[in-house]
Amino acid sequence: MLGFTPFKKHANKFSYTPRYYDPEKERRAQRRAELRGERPEGAEGDYEPGQYIRTAYAARAARREEERAAHSKKRVGLLLAGVLLILFFSAVVYPRIMALVNDADRGAASVEAERRNPADPLDYSGISDEEWREMPITVVPNDYQGE
Repeated sequence: MLGFTPFKKHANKFSYTPRYYDPEKERRAQRRAELRGERPEGAEGDYEPGQYIRTAYAARAARREEERAAHSKKRVGLLLAGVLLILFFSAVVYPRIMALVNDADRGAASVEAERRNPADPLDYSGISDEEWREMPITVVPNDYQGE
């Protein structure tokens, strides 16, 4: 831990000088470009601290806004499709299903009525033993007068 101390007054500083940097050559190239009316490569003026961060932030915000707009369009489309599907179901499919259910109920009711009230009043072949026990007893007066 050479040179480490938690009580520093400032951060470490580095003195880096590029090995092949020629400031005079760079100034000449910049001056020639200015005289020709060209801009040096990638230079839109002097660098301002935070310039790249701000442009990246602005580009990211624009991209997010485009994605949000596309997502809201998709959401509205799905919502509209859902409403149309519900309307179609309630207008076309639901009445047909209810008609089938009612026909089935009527068919079951007619079979039940036929079973309860057979064509022959003495035919009790279609009822169970429990229903047979629960049937009321009909008392018929004896009007027969024998000789």
